[in-house]
Order: sequence, then structure tokens, then C-alpha cells
Amino acid sequence: MEEEEEAIGFLDKVLEDEDVFLLEECELGTPTSPGSGSPFLVAVKVEAGKGLEMRKLVLSGFLASEEIYINQLEALLLPMKPLKATATTSQPVLTIQQIETIFYKIQDIYEIHKEFYDNLCPKVQQWDSQVTMGHLFQKLASQLGVYKAFVDNYKVALETAEKCSQSNNQFQKISEELKVKGPKDSKDSHTSVTMEALLYKPIDRVTRSTLVLHDLLKHTPVDHPDYPLLQDALRISQNFLSSINEDIDPRRTAVTTPKGETRQLVKDGFLVEMSESSRKLRHVFLFTDVLLCAKLKKTSAGKHQQYDCKWYIPLADLVFPSPEESDASPQVHPFPDHELEDMKMKISALKSEIQKEKANKGQSRAIERLKKKMFENEFLLLLNSPTIPFRIHNRNGKSYLFLLSSDYERSEWREAIQKLQKKDLQAFVLSSVELQVLTGSCFKLRTVHNIPVTSNKDDDESPGLYGFLHVIVHSAKGFKQSANLYCTLEVDSFGYFVSKAKTRVFRDTTEPKWDEEFEIELEGSQSLRILCYEKCYDKTKVNKDNNEIVDKIMGKGQIQLDPQTVESKNWHTDVIEMNGIKVEFSMKFTSRDMSLKRTPSKKQTGVFGVKISVVTKRERSKVPYIVRQCIEEVEKRGIEEVGIYRISGVATDIQALKAVFDANNKDILLMLSDMDINAIAGTLKLYFRELPEPLLTDRLYPAFMEGIALSDPAAKENCMMHLLRSLPDPNLITFLFLLEHLKRVADKEPINKMSLHNLATVFGPTLLRPSEVESKAHLTSAADIWSHDVMAQVQVLLYYLQHPPISFAELKRNTLYFSTDV
Repeated sequence: MEEEEEAIGFLDKVLEDEDVFLLEECELGTPTSPGSGSPFLVAVKVEAGKGLEMRKLVLSGFLASEEIYINQLEALLLPMKPLKATATTSQPVLTIQQIETIFYKIQDIYEIHKEFYDNLCPKVQQWDSQVTMGHLFQKLASQLGVYKAFVDNYKVALETAEKCSQSNNQFQKISEELKVKGPKDSKDSHTSVTMEALLYKPIDRVTRSTLVLHDLLKHTPVDHPDYPLLQDALRISQNFLSSINEDIDPRRTAVTTPKGETRQLVKDGFLVEMSESSRKLRHVFLFTDVLLCAKLKKTSAGKHQQYDCKWYIPLADLVFPSPEESDASPQVHPFPDHELEDMKMKISALKSEIQKEKANKGQSRAIERLKKKMFENEFLLLLNSPTIPFRIHNRNGKSYLFLLSSDYERSEWREAIQKLQKKDLQAFVLSSVELQVLTGSCFKLRTVHNIPVTSNKDDDESPGLYGFLHVIVHSAKGFKQSANLYCTLEVDSFGYFVSKAKTRVFRDTTEPKWDEEFEIELEGSQSLRILCYEKCYDKTKVNKDNNEIVDKIMGKGQIQLDPQTVESKNWHTDVIEMNGIKVEFSMKFTSRDMSLKRTPSKKQTGVFGVKISVVTKRERSKVPYIVRQCIEEVEKRGIEEVGIYRISGVATDIQALKAVFDANNKDILLMLSDMDINAIAGTLKLYFRELPEPLLTDRLYPAFMEGIALSDPAAKENCMMHLLRSLPDPNLITFLFLLEHLKRVADKEPINKMSLHNLATVFGPTLLRPSEVESKAHLTSAADIWSHDVMAQVQVLLYYLQHPPISFAELKRNTLYFSTDV
């Protein structure tokens, strides 16, 4: 056990709780030494009724945790009596001295807390708003000297227990599985815990009382009789913690940095941390010997901003749990897709409003208000969109979980840490002063200054690209041994990166040649990332967070999408270097203005770019053959494919399928069964996108826009059903056929990650966007495109997707009642 174990609980725990210190209400200084005025004794105004209700909640929670703590101490004491009994026999398990060293002061701590619990419990159970319990906390704080003795002996107790385990099998069995009673109302009667873990509990506990005192004071009116008693208890506890840290510090000063080197900042950035089941935005700093997780403190106007340390881990003690070790960790529940889509729509609408205000030279106050709203929505999106787990563990204590939006960031952080860990690092504990100095330096040293949201950008910064990026991934070189290799493509959107395409796996090679083309939709994107993976087929290496086999990143690279470079009509070929691997790719960009044009086919013999009524009449079918065949194939083998309809298919495959359908080739079915499912999904989307007029028609487009904006549900229902009846039969039957298919795809959302909202986002503009976009004055700006009209198009399709099943016959039967012309 490392030396650090002795005190890590104090610093980590005091700095762990998110809202223990209300920093906007009280500026906290350094912990004071005994006898001086405490910085924490700040009167906070409390709304009497609400405060007293919160007070009860705080106490109830603390009481429940106190019961668990007492059960843990009981479990630790249970083997002590039989061990003492055998100590005087001819075959002792442990000597009296060893027993007294290992269980030093546990009995005293148990008695203190049992008495405290027995006195507090009836007060909380028979609650009265004027109930006083400050004297109980005051007495508990006055007995902290017992903890001082425990802490001083803690390291020796652990070492003794470890030595005894190694030399005595009987004791080893006892210490590996101590039974802890569950709470009274718990289903679990007992849990098994190691002696080492239980010996750490008192260190963990002493800070908990201090945190609860903060919370109680926060919710106790100043005129309540408990207030001065709780203040006194907090002062004693705080001074106790400070003295503990000061006692420990002198022995640590020599190891602030390994070998006396200057500590330097290597990397920093904003990451989302899962903390007590909620997401918190943290600023994480990686120094040459320590990883520090901080939050920006709110300070009063005019003061320098400061960071507050939440926790730190010396790199010598930092380990990454394997996928198998992550099994026991809590599962990450992704934020509902439809809520993320709603946030995006709000952000887009606000962007549009800001543009209009600027164009009309609106009031700066109105613009600022809109910007503030936009920041709030972007911040929520940034907080709730990441789902990729990045776990780190302190070998002497806690595990921490960050959520990232991309495998790219996860490997960047992991590689940076592992590179530093190759040096000869030593474990250490920072004194409270050292920790303050280090945290204080973060503000000056940081390289990432702003939360990555677009509302933080200056007006003259590039708004990013809107449209379609065509990328051909050609080949890769530089692999040292044969492997099964593939690439993924990511672009940034709304402040985070999204995976958009994936090449096929090129098996057993050092020089893969993919030559695959993808069409990627850009929404204000500024960067393209290429990640190269080695495919793993070992089913034991499954990541329990997402049930997917963990593939190994071989290399990764990122390039800026410079509008000047990519907006030329020609292909631009480039090589991206990543960890000694070179990937060759080409790209060209089509702006959204250009890509939105629907161009009728010059050949009326094919199906692409030909009116749907012409195709169905020629085929003597109700639904075009291409639509039926693509949907059948997706339902047969693609309905559980992650990101179906969202992940791009290979463009060359899509073009090959387009040619075969246009020529009505006899080999269509054979080709479909062999083709990658994303290419088939892409062909279906392309068919609807290239119709000379949208499936829901140009004529009805304004009425759809008006219908979806209606507030009254009954009026909206009447209007939206009437609009469907007004469609030509081939359009209506095809639309209903597609609608039922998309609902079946969404039924598999837990597996394919495609919700109704996701599908509406993909298909809405494809089925509704009018053929003459450029004539609409309010759609002239490319950045404006993803605003009002596109959002409304998505909402129209979503309305029908969320509607109970719509039957063609039923719709037509009701035509008589609705004869109003559109």
C-alpha cells in the first residue's frame, strides 16, 4: 500500500461534493489553522419553510449513511473478540499486540457514532421544524481526537494486517470476507467487504460529517437555536481537518514533483464527468506527474476567475481499468435522442433569430438575450450528448468516469497519460497549500479558454460549412504487421464530433486499399477526423457500456476544412499522418445551396429523377420497385445495424446500385444481397432526394408548413390528415409504406440507436424540401438553411411517425367530410 493512502480521503472527499460550498454566497479562503477565525462562518439567508424542509432531507440522508457506517464498524469489530480469545491460547491466530494495532480505536469510534445515531434517529423520525440537534453534532465534533489517533496509526494498521494475511491463512480468510449488515429496509441482508476496505471507512467518514455541517448550515435560519451550535461544530471539524493535513505535509514536501523536475502542463480541456449519477462539466489538467480535475469558480464581478479542485491523481497511482474490470462499474445511460434533437432545433432557431436581428440592426440587448439563450441550450447539448466512457482509477482509492463524444478524444487523453507514465514517477500527496498553488496556476496555464460552443465564437470566425463533403478513403501505409483494418470518418457538429462513415474491413494486410467514397452531410462543420482501427474478432473483449467488441485504434488524424480549399469543384487529394501510419484520401465539397437543387432526369427510361407517378404507371405498381426492394433488404439484414440511414454508405456502391436500378438490370436482387447495407440505405435516400419534386409535393409544401405550426391538437390533426388525402395516390401509398418501415426501424432503437426523431431528421428534408429552394428568399444564407424550414420539415415527418397507424383506405373513406381545397 502506497504512503498516500494515509490521507487521500481528506483532500479528495472535502473537494468532492459539487455544491457543498456555495461559492457565489461566500468566498472561501485557505483552511485556517486552529484558533484563528474560520472562513466558513458566513451567514446565508435561508427561506424559512423551504430551508427547514431541506434541513430534514439533509438529516434523513445523513442518518441513512450513518446507519451503514455503524454496520461497517460492527463488521470490523466482529472478528476482534474471537481473535482476542485465541491470542492467549497455545495456537493464536494473531498476537494481542497485532490485534490492538489493526483494530486500534475502532471500538471507541463505534461507540461515539452509535450514541450519536441513537440520539439523532428519534429527532428525525418525529420531525418538528423547531427540533434541535446542533448539540449532537457539537459533541461529535469534540470527539474528533479519536480520529486523530486512528489516522496516526492507519498506515501501521494496514501494513500489520497485510503482513498477518501473508503469514496466516486463517486470518487471510477472515480479512478477505467480512460480512456487513444491510440497512433495515434493504433487501440485501449482508454484503462481503475486505478488511482493508473497512479500515479506510473512518478516514472516509470524518470528512462526511464536515460536508453535512455545511449543508445543514446552508438550510438552517440564522435565528434557529441550532445555528450557533452547528457553526461551532463546523469550526472544530474544519480546524481538525486542517491540522490533519498540516501533520501529514512535512513528510511529503520532498515529492511534489518526480526527481525535483519542474511540473509542466501537458494538456487540458473540458470533459463531462459522471459525478454521483449526474453530468458535470469539468476542466481537466494533465501535468507531467498529476491529473487534476477542476471546476471554474463563480466569482463576483471584477475579480479574477479561479479554479476549484474537485480531485487529483498522481500519475504514478493512475490506472486504466480494462473492459472486463469496467463490468462492475455503473452503466452509462445515454440521453434520449429526441431531447438532443430538440436542443439542436432550438439552437438552430436561435441562430436564425440572431442573424435576423443583426440584419435588421436590432437592439444589442435583444441580441445578447438570444445569445444567452443559445449558450444555455448549447451548454445542455454539450453536457448531455457524450456517451463514450473514459474511466480512470486511483490504485489507492476511487474510480472516476468521464463521457466523451468520440473515441478520438479518449485515445488522445489515454496516450498522453501513458506517455508520461513511461518516466520514473513517484507517488505523493499534495499538502493543502501545494494543492492551492497548483490549482491557482491552472487559470494562467490553461490552453483551452472557452467551453466549445458556437456562442463563444467571435462574429468574424468562420460559421463552418453547410452542405455535403465527398470523401474518398484511398489507402494506408506504415503498418508493421498484417491486420484487419478499417477507417471511420467524423466531423464536428454543434460543438462535438459525430461518426459519419466507416470503410469496410480490409483483412490481413499491411497496405489496405479501400478506395471507398462517402457523402457526409455537414452542419456548420470545421474539421474532419480520420481514425484507423484494427478490427477485433475476440468476443471476450466486449465493452459492457455499449455491448460492442473493443477495436484497437492504430492511428488518428484531424484536418481543418478550409472553405477556400474544399469549395473548389475539383477533388483535393491529401495524406494524413497518424502515429507513423499514412492514410491517403481525397475530398470535395458541395454547398447546401447547390446540393438542395432537385434536377429532373434527362432519361425518362430510368427511375432516378423521374416523377413517381411515371415510374409506378410504367411498373404497374403502387410503390416503386426500388423503394420496395431497398426496404425489404434493410428489414432483412439492416434493421439492427447501428446508425442505419445515418451512417453513410460507400458512394461508389450507391452509384453502382443507382445504375442497376436505372437500367432495370436482371441482376438487381443478386447485387442487393451482396451489397453493404449502408449503401442500400443510402440508395433509398438518394432516390427520394433526386425526385424532380418532393414526395409530399411542391404544391402542398406551404400548407404542410402552416399545418405543423398549428397549436390546437384537433385542428392540427384535421389539417395534417387532410393534407395526406390531398396527395396523388402513388405519393400517398409510397409515403405510408415508407412510414411503416421507419416505425419498424425505430422499434429496434435500443440496438440500432435510431429513434423516430433521428429518422425524421434524416428523411424529413428529403421528403419535403421543395424543388425550387433558391427562389425562397429566407433560405438564401447557407448557415440559415438548418433553421426554420428544415426544422419544420423534420417536425412534419415526426408528426406522422408518432401518429397511430394511418391506412390508405381509411384516409380515402374520410375524403367526403373534408372537401375544402388547399
